[in-house]
Amino acid sequence: MKTRASIWTVRWLVAVVAAGLLAILGESPSSAAEPILLGVSGPLTGSNAQYGAQWKTGFDLALDQINGSGGIKGRPLQYVFEDSQSDPRQSVSIAQKFVNDPTIVAELGDFSSPASMAASPIYQRAGLVQFGFTNSHPDFTKGGEFMWSNTVNQADEQPALAEFAVKRLGLTRLAVIHLNTDWGRISKDIFVKAAKEDGAEVVATEGFLPDEKDYRSTLVRIRESKPDGIVIIAYYADGALIARQLRSAGIKLPVVAVSSVYSPKFLELGGDAVEGIYTKANFFPEDPRPEVQTFVKAYQAKYGKDPDTFAAIAYDTVVLLSEVIKQYGTERKAIRDGLASIKDVPSVIYGRVTFDPQTRRVLGAKTINLVIKNGKFALWDGSKPAIN
Repeated sequence: MKTRASIWTVRWLVAVVAAGLLAILGESPSSAAEPILLGVSGPLTGSNAQYGAQWKTGFDLALDQINGSGGIKGRPLQYVFEDSQSDPRQSVSIAQKFVNDPTIVAELGDFSSPASMAASPIYQRAGLVQFGFTNSHPDFTKGGEFMWSNTVNQADEQPALAEFAVKRLGLTRLAVIHLNTDWGRISKDIFVKAAKEDGAEVVATEGFLPDEKDYRSTLVRIRESKPDGIVIIAYYADGALIARQLRSAGIKLPVVAVSSVYSPKFLELGGDAVEGIYTKANFFPEDPRPEVQTFVKAYQAKYGKDPDTFAAIAYDTVVLLSEVIKQYGTERKAIRDGLASIKDVPSVIYGRVTFDPQTRRVLGAKTINLVIKNGKFALWDGSKPAIN
């Protein structure tokens, strides 16, 4: 029978040999340390797949920098990405998988608020942070103390969009086309209320289903309402298709769209039909702030193209969580508590991030006014559209 001393001697020899092998292979013992895992629920296939692809670019750039600097106390930070197609049924299944995996210390996503909110009760009961970094539904963080977000709330974005449309662009008779989901309806309701308070008349509101592709009857009703501007509350694929059908129907009116259309795919899918569309974003690569330009240069070096909001917020999210884990540890509750306590974390989008522990959202979120010009997103120069 082996003695306790001999057992520890064997273990020590195994550790020494392992370290020697790692050295021969050009690795340090810390590089072989057990990784810290983040679970990601989001779309990699389906109509919203481009958002998941943009997330991954931001995630991977952040991890290159974090792990290239030694990781978190010698442990590499990694993520496990499960494809939900942003479908609430799949996000629920993924949530059940993540909460039952003790190696997952926090969850990121889902992309759409409905998909995230369907899974929120599972994360809340299990005590696993659900970090909905693209979830702008005002009720998302009301799902419980484990629901957090660093994106702009629709309760803030829609009034800002209304102010842009009415007070900046001078539109006074607005027709709203919105995605007929919980997110789309509540966004529409907030926008309509804000636009009326700003002095505009909302002459029509038309909803469409997520799988709808033919908007001709909707556009007939829009035309008959005689608006001087159109507001689109949709994601990039639907928004681009609506823009194309507006062009085909001969409706030549100023169009203002929510920030969720801010994607290279919107330009690609919309082509000439999206030229001149106004939108908002909380990130733009031409922003001269040093933190933005440092990120943009690193992103361009890795991918050979400019980042957009979804890449930037994915990058910010991984940096944020790495700082929380570094300061407060890997236990699930400790991460929740750390988000409430941490202050002034460097951020590409916000400069510095501190959360309101009551709303569990970032304090002082800002947006930027954009217009599509010559096939690209550009800073709005203050000029108003010609109104027929």
